[in-house]
Amino acid sequence: MPEHDWQRSSFCAGGGNNCVEVAPSGSDGVAIRESETPADIVSTNRTALKALVLGVKAGELGSPRA
Repeated sequence: MPEHDWQRSSFCAGGGNNCVEVAPSGSDGVAIRESETPADIVSTNRTALKALVLGVKAGELGSPRA
């Protein structure tokens, strides 16, 4: 697995293991993981991640399921 320069969200609660982390991956890629399970990495591109973030901010994704 390639090394990544992980950065935590500014909303990370006190640096514990409940943080979203992102890192650049390749020329247009982004790696995403949750700090509680760092071996589980999702890869996407910057355009798709931007669309996801904008959709979340706009409330377009609905409520999480219980």
